Amino acid sequence: MKIDNPFASGQIKNYILFYAAIVVIMILFFIASSLFNDIKQEKTKVFDTNVTLKKAPVLVEENTTKEKKSPIVLMKKDVY
Repeated sequence: MKIDNPFASGQIKNYILFYAAIVVIMILFFIASSLFNDIKQEKTKVFDTNVTLKKAPVLVEENTTKEKKSPIVLMKKDVY
């Protein structure tokens, strides 16, 4: 079996035409998909940065000397 030169036998022309046809089909699909795809325009949002914040009143505890209790109870005093 003898391998012929693809340039002399004309096979290379068929491969190049096949490759060009695939590229043209891909370009046509890209153009068709971009033409029929409508892009929605969103309204731009404007943020007002000149708003003054109202400070919440500070709550002062009257009895600050209270003993702080832990939320975890290890043992009840009634038991022992």
